[in-house]
Amino acid sequence: MTILKHCAIHKHVFFVFLTFLSLVGWAQNVAKVTGRILSEDGTPVEDVTISFSDEVGTVTDKKGHFSLTIPSDSNVVLSIRHIAFKSKSYPVNAKPGTTETFTIKLESITIQEYKYVEEKNRELSLVEIDPANVQMIATPGDPLMALLKTAGLGIATNNELSAGYSVRGGNFDENLIYVNDVEVYRPFLARSGQQEGLSFINSDMVQGISFSSGGFEAKYGDKMSSVLDITYRKPVRFGATIMASFLGVNLHVEDAIIKNRLKYNIGFRYKSNNYILSGMDTKGEYKPDFIDFQSLVSYDATEKFEISLMASYSDNNYRVIPENRTTTFGHVQQAKQLNVYFDGEEITRFQVVSGALTFNYKPNKNSYHKLIASAYHTKESERFDILGQYYLGEVESDMTDPNFGQVVNTVGVGSFLNHARNRLEATVITAETKSYIFREGKKPGSRNSMSFQWGVRYQHERINDKLDEWNLLDSSGYLIPYYGPSDIGQIYLQDIRKSHIELTSHRVMAYYQQGFAWYVDSARINLQAGVRAQYWSLNNEWLFSPRIQLSWKPNWKQDMMFRLAGGIYYQAPFYRELRDLDGNINTNVKAQQSIHVVLGWDYNFRIWKRPFKLVTEVYYKHLENLNPYELDNVRIRYYAQNNARGYAAGVDVKLGGEFVEGLESWLTLSIMQTKEDIIGDYYINDNGDSIFPGYIPRPTDQRFTLGLFFQDHIPFFKPLRVHLNLLFGSQLPFGPPNDNRYADTLRAPFYRRVDIGFSYVILQPDRKFKKPKSFMHNIRSLWVSFEVFNLINLDNTVSYTWIRDVSNRQYAVPNYLTPRLFNLKLVIKV
Repeated sequence: MTILKHCAIHKHVFFVFLTFLSLVGWAQNVAKVTGRILSEDGTPVEDVTISFSDEVGTVTDKKGHFSLTIPSDSNVVLSIRHIAFKSKSYPVNAKPGTTETFTIKLESITIQEYKYVEEKNRELSLVEIDPANVQMIATPGDPLMALLKTAGLGIATNNELSAGYSVRGGNFDENLIYVNDVEVYRPFLARSGQQEGLSFINSDMVQGISFSSGGFEAKYGDKMSSVLDITYRKPVRFGATIMASFLGVNLHVEDAIIKNRLKYNIGFRYKSNNYILSGMDTKGEYKPDFIDFQSLVSYDATEKFEISLMASYSDNNYRVIPENRTTTFGHVQQAKQLNVYFDGEEITRFQVVSGALTFNYKPNKNSYHKLIASAYHTKESERFDILGQYYLGEVESDMTDPNFGQVVNTVGVGSFLNHARNRLEATVITAETKSYIFREGKKPGSRNSMSFQWGVRYQHERINDKLDEWNLLDSSGYLIPYYGPSDIGQIYLQDIRKSHIELTSHRVMAYYQQGFAWYVDSARINLQAGVRAQYWSLNNEWLFSPRIQLSWKPNWKQDMMFRLAGGIYYQAPFYRELRDLDGNINTNVKAQQSIHVVLGWDYNFRIWKRPFKLVTEVYYKHLENLNPYELDNVRIRYYAQNNARGYAAGVDVKLGGEFVEGLESWLTLSIMQTKEDIIGDYYINDNGDSIFPGYIPRPTDQRFTLGLFFQDHIPFFKPLRVHLNLLFGSQLPFGPPNDNRYADTLRAPFYRRVDIGFSYVILQPDRKFKKPKSFMHNIRSLWVSFEVFNLINLDNTVSYTWIRDVSNRQYAVPNYLTPRLFNLKLVIKV
């Protein structure tokens, strides 16, 4: 059966590969452009970048000469860029096999002009991530999210299979994600990372990635932690990508047709986690199949008016028939082993359909006005009946004993039955308008400027949720809880949650933001100030959120910048925050509040004639009206009460640059503490006294995190490269499964993970073709990668299973993540 399954998978991969080859056959032939780049006085300019896409380009030599291969019979627009000169676009349309030669003079720009164009995101504390690095990272999960977890400031994670992440003490629900100005949502019912499937973002379609860890602008929405702003590419030429690996297949096609007025960017993804899950402690028959289709089509009706449509469909199916599980835990002197034998099945399915229609009017280069209508619909279900019979025993730790490593004493025997029939449907329909106007100073030669941004959004939400789940625990023939000989044998179910809830609500949101940039003694000062407002019909709550970002760039020899950002950030509840631990809905839950204060400093410098950047941010977040929650794997269960206050404080440092020439690498380091005080919680000690715990660690209190992404190539053989991804996170708090958060005094082990990839570039974009008419002539790049996941093969704990015996003694059995695995990946670009 295993051989047949692998044959079936290879058949699908082979079919997709043949389909891709047929697309390649239609690709255009090529021509060549050569020339020279000069300054205004005729001096050759070195290191000028000439490109016609994000990945295909070249640079000038010391004499200003360059040579580049381009598609023929196409309207190709060359992008010519240099740090000291104004960028220029040069259109070319060459016949097949011909060579176009030209000389271009570039206009010098002032330092101030460069600062404004290149540093506006730096002034707003937005981290820019190069999408080209996404496909290089070795990870069993989503590559873009894996790259973000090392590149973003203050990001913490302890699950490589999940797209969720925590930022500066917040949880997964506190992060905003936008794709082309449209907000993206996480699954509601997901309990574990292996159920999530594919994240919404298709990395093959991405052009820009911006991330802010806090203190972000008023134009972004109402969440307490971070914002991830993704831009999908609008192509200027034909391009295609295929990626095939042991984990699945990606296919992507894009082009600009009808005189470059109609542009499309289409992506398809298929992923199966069967290979990954087969190495985990729980053995069984896994059938995880995840598919995703996305498209972005835009049409330039006129030079000033554009219409675009973004659509997506995803179907994530997770099915498992568990058979057995063996987990050894504890330490050398007190090791224990849990053996479980299963019957039953689990089926989880998430179906999502979404679309956005955007009308974009650009009256001039300094302004735009957008009208966006979008719809999002998710249909989620989880069904399982899992019967488990477990045996918990002590493991012989004496290495001289012949039974070393074997179970020698059984300390717990029992069984459990977990049942669920949960279903949720959610629909979100929005209509919004966004505008932007930029104005330069009125005085001749003025370097001052102003900008204005505003927007209004209406949102309709409809939720239909049916919850039906319970657990039954039996130990040594006694149903837990057991009341002794007088027990009449009544069956007690645990964790009973039954409800059927339908909610319909409306939200209205608006923002206004104004920017100022001026110079004082040649030092640039940039100020962004704005305010957001929101009303939600369900709890009749109005919110007002002022925000500010200030930066100062002194006229020093060193390229340094200082920033101050802050504001009041509200997070109005969505459906998940309204449902308490028992499944009941509390519509009186109000918005949580976070007051941000962020001080930042960054320094651009050069070492070994290569660029580097050092970024440091210190922050404090004062938290009010908190809605406490419990975190189990990726499942967040709220108390649905605004009965806590808290804080988060820390420092983030990032050092990035070309440690190896031409390859970007970085190191991020974060130190953070977050605590909360749940109002009114207390317990009675052995003396009968009431004890109020006060401030306790929040579930995301990960004090220290480190992320590393490092790239290198073999000396004197650059096509062979190494890509290293390292993550380290300190211990997270946890406790027994009850409603008493103050009891979560235990700490999980460190999260330690190293993934590495070895790639070999077979065909490079700038290669010289020996056979212009050959099939390989149409392939822009081709490379293969051998990847090792969890290189050190460490057991990382994502959550705990709690086992009890008849004496009501509890044992926390760790649920481990993926072991060491190997992957082979092939990437072809046209």
